[in-house]
Amino acid sequence: MLTVSQLRAARAMTGMTVEELAAASGLSKSVIEEAEASHVFANAAVTDRLRSIFESKGVLFLGAGEDDAGAGPGLRLRQQFHDEGIRPQNLNAANDD
Repeated sequence: MLTVSQLRAARAMTGMTVEELAAASGLSKSVIEEAEASHVFANAAVTDRLRSIFESKGVLFLGAGEDDAGAGPGLRLRQQFHDEGIRPQNLNAANDD
């Protein structure tokens, strides 16, 4: 279950504006603002749509106690691997034919 705090944190971590999230999710700006302002977020359809958007941007949602028995729900960003460019091939292997 996505919490309101996780929703706000995910948007902050991805650097998305409310307008960008609305465009990406197909939800209205007011629905997103209402979700972020509420104390309890119970609309499963909206939750699933937002979760999907953030997961596609590398956000991992953690349930309470998932990493630490005493920790509450949270999130983290998936590690991004950067392209290291072209690596030189072993020239000897190419001449062994």
